[in-house]
Amino acid sequence: MSQKSARKAPSLLDWGLIGPAIGGAFTKLSPRLMVKNPVMFVTMVGAILTTIAGFTARMDRGFIGQLAVWLWFTVLFANFAEAVAEGRGKAQADSLRKARKETMARRLQDGREEKIPATELLKGDLVVCEAGDVIPADGEVIEGIASVDEAAITGESAPVVRESGGDRSAVTGGTRVISDRIVVRVTMEKGHGFLDRMIAMVEGAKRQKTPNEIALTILLSALTVIFLLVCVTLKPFGIYSNADLSIPVLIALLVCLIPTTIGGLLSAIGISGIDRLIRRNVLATSGRAVEAAGDVDVLLLDKTGTITLGNRMATAFLPAPNIKPEHLADAAQLASMADETPEGRSIVVLAKEKFGLRGRGVAQLRAKFVPFTAQTRMSGVDFPASNVKPARSIRKGAVDAIRLHVDRLGGRFPSAVTRTVDNISRSGGTPLVVVDGREVLGVVQLKDVIKGGINERFAHLRKMGIKTVMITGDNPLTAAAIAAEAGVDDFLAQATPEAKLKCIREEQALGHLVAMTGDGTNDAPALAQADVGVAMNTGTQAAREAGNMVDLDSNPTKLIDIVEIGKQMLITRGSLTTFSIANDVAKYFAIIPAMLMATFPAIAPLNIMRLHSPASAILSAVIFNALVIIALIPLALRGVSYKPVGALAMLKRNLLIYGLGGVAVPFVGIKLIDVIISGLKLV
Repeated sequence: MSQKSARKAPSLLDWGLIGPAIGGAFTKLSPRLMVKNPVMFVTMVGAILTTIAGFTARMDRGFIGQLAVWLWFTVLFANFAEAVAEGRGKAQADSLRKARKETMARRLQDGREEKIPATELLKGDLVVCEAGDVIPADGEVIEGIASVDEAAITGESAPVVRESGGDRSAVTGGTRVISDRIVVRVTMEKGHGFLDRMIAMVEGAKRQKTPNEIALTILLSALTVIFLLVCVTLKPFGIYSNADLSIPVLIALLVCLIPTTIGGLLSAIGISGIDRLIRRNVLATSGRAVEAAGDVDVLLLDKTGTITLGNRMATAFLPAPNIKPEHLADAAQLASMADETPEGRSIVVLAKEKFGLRGRGVAQLRAKFVPFTAQTRMSGVDFPASNVKPARSIRKGAVDAIRLHVDRLGGRFPSAVTRTVDNISRSGGTPLVVVDGREVLGVVQLKDVIKGGINERFAHLRKMGIKTVMITGDNPLTAAAIAAEAGVDDFLAQATPEAKLKCIREEQALGHLVAMTGDGTNDAPALAQADVGVAMNTGTQAAREAGNMVDLDSNPTKLIDIVEIGKQMLITRGSLTTFSIANDVAKYFAIIPAMLMATFPAIAPLNIMRLHSPASAILSAVIFNALVIIALIPLALRGVSYKPVGALAMLKRNLLIYGLGGVAVPFVGIKLIDVIISGLKLV
């Protein structure tokens, strides 16, 4: 044996590169990996075989060994990056547990208050909650009345009144008291409250695989098995026919034939999709979620903060008979000058925009602001009498509260105003009645403001074959009005977390892929179950962690961009899969005849590329296999351009460009490498 072809021991560089590669591969390759991620399993097996081929070939041909090692590191880096991204995308219930642990309760015992963690509360305990406090557990109000913000739980932006007795006494853990003081008796056993149910549902939610992912898994697995059988049977065939087919040669052949090309590029495609979303201010914690967005055909959208701005805003001044609109607007603005709620500020702004009324400082007018309370359900302002003007007492509030206020003062509530109130309620709005003294001036209409451009975006989604469903805690009448204005296809009113989860599971059972957007704690289980869960950045921590995407702009219309990027990912993967399969088949017909022509001269005509020798054919194929992945990474990262054309047209384009290209490129590439190798006399 010549010095050139003598067996050479691996160098320190070889051990430094190959050793960690093999160790890292087997560390990552757990028994569950084949079941949880067959595509990565096939890719990892190919990478390990590449490493073994490089190591064994290093002792015979140094050039093969180094190229095989670098091929391995290309695949290792891509899979590591994807594994990290996917790991961050798992829905977690940690934020819900954290919320429970950090919430403190003021337990009432023997007339004294003591602060304890909410997790230590037992059924029957009494807790005191004042304005700004988070209600620590599910229970019922036994003393007092308060306004409670339940937006994070019910999805409804308007605060609700909770009071002792009747059907308005129940309160939910995790909601926040806005005004006044209440005493709550805990009614749930430890571990059975609302937040506990949220944790259980989030942890029990499981995303399904996409149809494309399943199809590709089956295809890659089948091709791997086929080529594995081919290489295994070649060894006994070689013994029978006296052909020199060594183990390193067969391993190198298997590495060249199994679909390592698309396996190595899948991660690059996923990472590029995540990168494109980041440019659009969307954080995707899973490349698979971006890809699944391309197959989504049902879209569930939470109303509050998603379709609407999340706060009711004043949209119109509707005066009573014989009252001028400017008079109503002026009184409503005066009553709202010290009101810091979104509704109050919107009344001030609307009066200025409609009638040019400028805001006035309450203090400058020596006025006394009357804040909103859950007992009165009104707010307003009192002006003292002067030499020029009499005293005034302006109030705005809920219809029934204002009606009682007017009755107490001896006034009359006009029937025309009652009709206006009914019309506003039927249209999905909220009426606020304004009175000056005992005179009813009219109604301020409050509405959940639909985000701009939402109708056009939903129409675009409809053309893409995506059904839109609005989910809200509103009553059916209000939900129907908002759904019609927004242009969604369907709606689910008075939706509980269980109802949302059930809706998604039913759609998935019918074979649909579901995307869900939301921002509240009550959305967390549904976001975790959905194939694509997009949480609004303005939402709760639980919602952001349950979803696998976060929209930093809190704009649900961004879903169209997400879907288009997902479709581009699918097209890119389909194109590169077509190229990879054609590439592997072409390599098979290019290498096998060259390997066997020395033993079977009759098949020499099949060596159409006239490769120099069997050793040259194997070496050329290994080098080509390494270079083609590196060459295709830019295309995988950039993506194949997306055009909304039919499936048949897309298939024809793929077969023409990437199918024929995948067949032609290996023949040309392997032949060029073979010429270089034979010219340099490397074999």
